[in-house]
Order: sequence, then C-alpha cells, then structure tokens
Amino acid sequence: MHEYFMSKALEQARIAFDMDEVPVGAVIVKSGEVIALGHNLREALKDATAHAEVIAIRQACKAVGGWRLIGCDMYVTLEPCAMCSGAILQSRIENLYIGTNDPKGGTVGSKLNLLEDYTFNHKCQVHKYVMQEECSQILKDFFKLKRV
Repeated sequence: MHEYFMSKALEQARIAFDMDEVPVGAVIVKSGEVIALGHNLREALKDATAHAEVIAIRQACKAVGGWRLIGCDMYVTLEPCAMCSGAILQSRIENLYIGTNDPKGGTVGSKLNLLEDYTFNHKCQVHKYVMQEECSQILKDFFKLKRV
C-alpha cells in the first residue's frame, strides 16, 4: 500500500523532472483515496513557496473544504524543508511517508527535526525510506544532467 502511494508521488516527481523543476512529488491520501497531487513548480510559477508539499496541501484543503487535513497522510519523495514541515504541522496531516533524506535542507531528521523534536500542538507520525532508491535516483539523475 505505501509503495503504491509513493509511486504516485514519484509520478509527480517525473512530471517536475520533465518540466526542468527539481523532481519532488507529493500525494495526500484520505481514507485510502488520493485527494491531492503536487510537484515542484518554483521555476514555472516564479514562486519560492511552490514546493510539491505546499501545492498538494492547498489542493487537499480544497478537496476537504477546510484547512484541517485530519485523517490525511502525505507521501513525499524528498524529506521536507522547514517551510513544508511547518505546513504539514499547520494542516494537521497525521502521517508523513518520506522517500529519501535531504542532507542539505531536510528538517525531518537531516538538519533538524521539526516534526519530532519539538512540542507543537499537533504531532505528525513520520515514516522514512519508502521506495528510497527510486526517490533518490530521480534526484541524482536530475542533478547529473545539471552538471553536464
């Protein structure tokens, strides 16, 4: 089940890759159904906040008709940054499934751990390394092309 939803997030990452965006994808699931999809659009939208997670959260809020995403899980191919970790907490996502770490900017264990080390009013359960190899490889492939 978790691999199925992460594969949907990877499909979103591939869309970003094809758009020359950093290939990160996110999916939000409620009651076993995908209710939102997102991929990075920072370059296309010229918007620093257009991360996959934020786009998916905005879409999910519209789908449920409110800002509280209680009962929702997020699958994201790359460990979230501080902005996205904050959005995950603020939207009340219950479970976060991460594909691979972001040693340069991840805030769910790599640089710091906003979701588990601090006492916010909401707790999000973190599950790491779902389809780690595939999630890592798409990023490696993207940045390898950038260095040529």
